[in-house]
Amino acid sequence: MKTIIKLILVIAWMMLIFSFSNQKAADSSKLSDGFIVKTVSVFKGESLSKESGELITKKYTKVVRKLAHFTIYLVLGALVINLIVDLNIKNVILISLLVCFLYSATDEFHQLFISGRSGEGLDVIIDTTGSFFGIISYFLLKKSLKKVK
Repeated sequence: MKTIIKLILVIAWMMLIFSFSNQKAADSSKLSDGFIVKTVSVFKGESLSKESGELITKKYTKVVRKLAHFTIYLVLGALVINLIVDLNIKNVILISLLVCFLYSATDEFHQLFISGRSGEGLDVIIDTTGSFFGIISYFLLKKSLKKVK
């Protein structure tokens, strides 16, 4: 039963990634820009003017979007390794990383068919790197929890 729940979590997270990738470019940009403006507003403690918001989004959009790729796939990497470990498969790190890489590559391919979007090789590298950090984080967390017991 535990393995099924882990599988459901992996599939649900992949569906979330798919839903982000399935957004038209304008909708995706609107989401990213809104996130940037709200975050900066929170840290400044005040609302931004339209002009300030536009300047800030131009400055930080690329970094925020790439960081989002990294973070979303970091979580996927942790969820995938958590599932693969239960399946008693050898080379769990390699298999988990391969699953995440293949999902990222197919996700970028999928974006080729979405209005205004493109598939980016750099995004596959960022996604796979995020997955790797998620996989390593899983092992470090598991190791530290064993020491606590």
